[in-house]
Amino acid sequence: MRNVLATIIGFIVASLTVYIFETLIGQNLFPLPEGANTMDMEWIKNNMDQIPTGAKVFVVIAHFMGIVAGMFIAGFIPKTSMIPAYIVGVLMLAATFFNIFMLPKELWFTLSDGALVIIGFLVGKSWASKQLTTN
Repeated sequence: MRNVLATIIGFIVASLTVYIFETLIGQNLFPLPEGANTMDMEWIKNNMDQIPTGAKVFVVIAHFMGIVAGMFIAGFIPKTSMIPAYIVGVLMLAATFFNIFMLPKELWFTLSDGALVIIGFLVGKSWASKQLTTN
């Protein structure tokens, strides 16, 4: 039961971290154009060139920070298993790569988002594994 709770809380932490960096910080520092609708995939596809570069950088940072934070928390709660951290990591990797393939982006954005989320997985794995206790 502790592993299930760790997975759920880890995923919530990962999602909240992405939201904080991408929306609360990134879109406040680099406002989207008037009438932007980030919940509409068609709007995003058709207007990707109007989204400020700074906001895109914060998306990359958000994906990196989200996977690291989520995996850390998912490893911190049970202290005996890496499975929750791996589940959170795989879910966040899948979400990021879904985003990469579904939305047209500049090459720098695609490469940096993909590379940093993989690095984030490795960092998250390392931090989560340090939380394990041996009985």
